[in-house]
Amino acid sequence: MSLKEQLKADLKDAMRAKELVKRDSIRAINTMIKQIEVDERKELSDEDILKLIQKGIKQREEAIIQYKEASRDELVQKEQEQIDVFKLYLPKQLTDEELEAGMKEVIAEVGAQTIKDMGKVMGAATKKFAGVADGKRINEMVKKLLA
Repeated sequence: MSLKEQLKADLKDAMRAKELVKRDSIRAINTMIKQIEVDERKELSDEDILKLIQKGIKQREEAIIQYKEASRDELVQKEQEQIDVFKLYLPKQLTDEELEAGMKEVIAEVGAQTIKDMGKVMGAATKKFAGVADGKRINEMVKKLLA
């Protein structure tokens, strides 16, 4: 079952069960998918959809920061609930230990020695860990290991 079909089935289930947060979150994902498909006139793959979901999570995390600064706790709660639903559709994220082990392999493969080689490492690592670790975590791990 493709991710798009999974989203459609889960949307129906959420509507039947009257799970408003899940329904609205899945609709937000579907809206992002539709927007890209209409604008670029192409069918999105599961990998493309995962990138969109990660982008949606990042946007909501940024919104949470702004809402906290404005003391809007009810909006923080709403955004966090949406993030929780979005994460249901991402593959299982790597633990810090798994990410560190994988990053050591990547660093050895590209022959990186110093922080100056960070660009080469990031390029290889973001491809290898797409979907299972976000760019921010990868970046922090590279800095830690090359420092």
